[in-house]
Amino acid sequence: MDKKRKFVETIELQVGLKNYDPVKEKRFAGTIRLPHVPRERFSVCVLGTDKDCDDAKANAVPCMSVADLQKLNKNKKLVKKLAAQHGAFLASASLIRKIPRLLGPGLNKAGKFPTVISGSEGMAANVENLKASVKFQLKSKKTTCLGVPVGNVQMSKEDNVKNIMLAINFMVSLLPKNWQQVKRMYLKSTMGPSVRVYGF
Repeated sequence: MDKKRKFVETIELQVGLKNYDPVKEKRFAGTIRLPHVPRERFSVCVLGTDKDCDDAKANAVPCMSVADLQKLNKNKKLVKKLAAQHGAFLASASLIRKIPRLLGPGLNKAGKFPTVISGSEGMAANVENLKASVKFQLKSKKTTCLGVPVGNVQMSKEDNVKNIMLAINFMVSLLPKNWQQVKRMYLKSTMGPSVRVYGF
């Protein structure tokens, strides 16, 4: 009998590369919006003007105003804690340039520098886009493995397949030699075993 979990397990795409030297070759990075949000509990926090914060509150999205950010006083521990609390951040175009001055390099170091709020879309659409986006990037110059969330166990098989296929094709397109540099690919749910989907 399957054990009932108190959270929705995320399905992660894990990739091992070959013939790729992260020190010598150009580091690749790319973000793609998947058709379906892979992580239900992925939290987005808005850093914005009073108007942005009002929009965020109206959509039940966590937010912090300039005054809130100033209270952190560039305290490294507090900024690190803020970065750990949320999966990603949105900031208004007018504020984004001031983030390093207000918070120091903490969010950047955590790989969570804010995405600019698109004025042409509402706050809900901005948040949804960010929740559905995944970033492919090697974390350091010593590793040739990476993992990104591509779905969850509550999504339908069809929706998971759509997300997975789009994510795989996008990641391969980022590699200088495409499929020639993919050694193995696995799919793994949070608590489940790894399932090899490509490679020997």
